[in-house]
Amino acid sequence: MTTRHIGTEERRVRLALAHRLSPAARAADAEEVARSLVALHGTDPATVYLAVGARLADAAGTVAGVERALYENRTLVRMHGMRHTVFVLPAELAATVHASTGLAVAAKARAALHKDMVSGSDGRLTPEWLAEVEESALVALARRGQATVTELVADEPRLRERFTYGVGTRHESPHTVSSRLMRVLGVEGRVVRGRPLGSWTSTQFRWAVAPPHPELPVAEAQSELLRRWLAVCGPATEADLKWWTGWKVTEVRRALASVGAVVVSLDGGGTGYVLAEGLEAPAEAPEPWAALLPGLDPTAMGWQERDWYCPPEMRSALFDGSGNIGPTVWWNGRIVGGWGQRDGGEVVWRLLDESGGTGAARAVAEEASRLGAWLGGVRVTPRFRTPLERELAAG
Repeated sequence: MTTRHIGTEERRVRLALAHRLSPAARAADAEEVARSLVALHGTDPATVYLAVGARLADAAGTVAGVERALYENRTLVRMHGMRHTVFVLPAELAATVHASTGLAVAAKARAALHKDMVSGSDGRLTPEWLAEVEESALVALARRGQATVTELVADEPRLRERFTYGVGTRHESPHTVSSRLMRVLGVEGRVVRGRPLGSWTSTQFRWAVAPPHPELPVAEAQSELLRRWLAVCGPATEADLKWWTGWKVTEVRRALASVGAVVVSLDGGGTGYVLAEGLEAPAEAPEPWAALLPGLDPTAMGWQERDWYCPPEMRSALFDGSGNIGPTVWWNGRIVGGWGQRDGGEVVWRLLDESGGTGAARAVAEEASRLGAWLGGVRVTPRFRTPLERELAAG
């Protein structure tokens, strides 16, 4: 049997359609965008809104729509997931993400907290002491509904206790029980991020007790998460899958076998995987399209092996030193530049690849105008700033 080949151009067409980036493929609301992409990066709160807005047929109500989904209807939830990263997910996926990735991460986070706390307090703070404090804090949180860490400390003063992290190393620093504990409770799926203080760009969140969800078998949850991700991002390599999920390679291979993933060949001699129902090529390519995507956008961060959509020579301008991608400009399924905002909120951009000619430049300008219109003068500074974004913002 001949292996199906999926070349770079077809991958870019698939990306345009599955990721809701071509105008004809845009979604009606925030929930539809999140379900289409499986998960939205939530480390930078503004990324969620910008990623949704770029994919809506009518972006005017983006902020209100996302806030309604997150804080009123609870159809979206912000929680720790793959690679110990904060994501915004469809609520129905919370149990799947928790079982497939959160449990293993949570066990390590809990063990690390116990070790650091005991050694950093000369044994004064023990796991038994912590269990009593966290139970008290959760009761207080349930009573309040939502609360900041400061409010919880007022209810349970022992949360302000400190211990020394990394005793005797160059990383030695004071940690508070409250900051470490809330993070552990987050990855354990016991608390979730609530409504932020201030505007939609704020990084100061309240916490809330996590809504109950069923406990799924790990292997079953991993198969379901991988199936959903391959439907959106296939073809993908084994390295892509291992990186995105944060799983061991044995877990990736088990899940690939479980969903009946099909091997395909890629340009450059690589091997990828797609779902059996994803073997057929898209019926037709979309019309030429442009997009301005935010830093940490789920498309830009969707694969570990990115040469097919992000030329290596652009990375020094578009990524920070830790591998976080900044705001990007796209043309027909590949990154061609970056964008930023000046002090007054004006959206500015630069093409690093001008091979698309005047058509690409015109389409990018229209998208920049569309983005600027719904931002309405609000300036968004990426949490992880990159060389090109800094340069454009400085003007």
